[in-house]
Amino acid sequence: MIELKTEICKLFGIELPIVQAGMAGGSTTVELVSAVSEAGGLGTFGAAYMTPDALRSSIEEMKKRTSKPFAVNIFAADARDDFTRLSEVQQVLSRFRSELTIEELSSSYASSDWSEEQFEVCLEQGVPVISTAFGCLTPQQMKKAKERGVLVVTMVTTVEEAKLAEKAGVSAVVAQGSEAGGHRSTFSLEKHPNGAQVGTMSLVPQVVDAVSVPVIAAGGISDGRGLVASLVLGASAVQIGTRFLSAAESGAPAVYKQAIFDSDEESTVITKSFSGRPARGIQNRFIKEFEEAGTPPLPFPSQNTITKDIRAAATKAGIPDFMSLWAGQSTRMVTKEVAAADIVAGIMEEAKRLCD
Repeated sequence: MIELKTEICKLFGIELPIVQAGMAGGSTTVELVSAVSEAGGLGTFGAAYMTPDALRSSIEEMKKRTSKPFAVNIFAADARDDFTRLSEVQQVLSRFRSELTIEELSSSYASSDWSEEQFEVCLEQGVPVISTAFGCLTPQQMKKAKERGVLVVTMVTTVEEAKLAEKAGVSAVVAQGSEAGGHRSTFSLEKHPNGAQVGTMSLVPQVVDAVSVPVIAAGGISDGRGLVASLVLGASAVQIGTRFLSAAESGAPAVYKQAIFDSDEESTVITKSFSGRPARGIQNRFIKEFEEAGTPPLPFPSQNTITKDIRAAATKAGIPDFMSLWAGQSTRMVTKEVAAADIVAGIMEEAKRLCD
């Protein structure tokens, strides 16, 4: 018999083995995170692109909305800029700017890296769980987190990365299968230029066998079937992103949500076109035409920085063809906007039926 009250539930102090993914860029609003936590799961606030002050205000607001545990997700990658090929890439981007009537072009660029300050804000605010993408916290940060009793979770895409995370002292790992939407959390793009592409069904049991910390399954999981299957594979919980993008409380624009509703399992691709790091999103004109141009994108975070004006203008104008529509491969199972609490309840009801 599958037990739905798992090790992760006890570790995080939550009622249900559901973790809402910490999607950066505004999708994970204070309202969404609070609603998931109030429903019994673990809401996660995607803080990677936020200023420390904005993050502090958001955490304070979440603490007003819920007394239950929640997490904050930050990037652990070394965010050094490389604009050496800027003019070459700008020539390709100019066609999109022209169509969006973006007339002002920045004369200089610099990517913001607030990861260290974001970490300190989390400690200052008493955030119970910190999760990381693209790698682990530094040894010094891990020491500080443990001294404060903060649980640390790292997203991994291979067994080797899971072992590195366990050695670093994490409390749990998220095994991110290739079906997952958004950025691949692969630690080294030198070894895996397009991000490691191991599917969830293969990755989860191998990670479970390789580490002693609890494992959270992620990638293509949208319902109770995915939850039960993950638990059977040895995971202690699931992390769900795309399904929560459709939530009423999500900060995803209406056209973004509609693009998810209109897509299917063949709609997404892995691309570096928007950010310079491999990420899974719905294929659109920007991805297709940028890649057809044959000009490699700048590395992350520089590509992300120079495409920001295009993404912002497209979002403001409601033009999904030039937006980064991050989504996983199970979009056919996401068909309408639903309240976050109802998403959690529906997943658990189905899981309980399957376990009876």
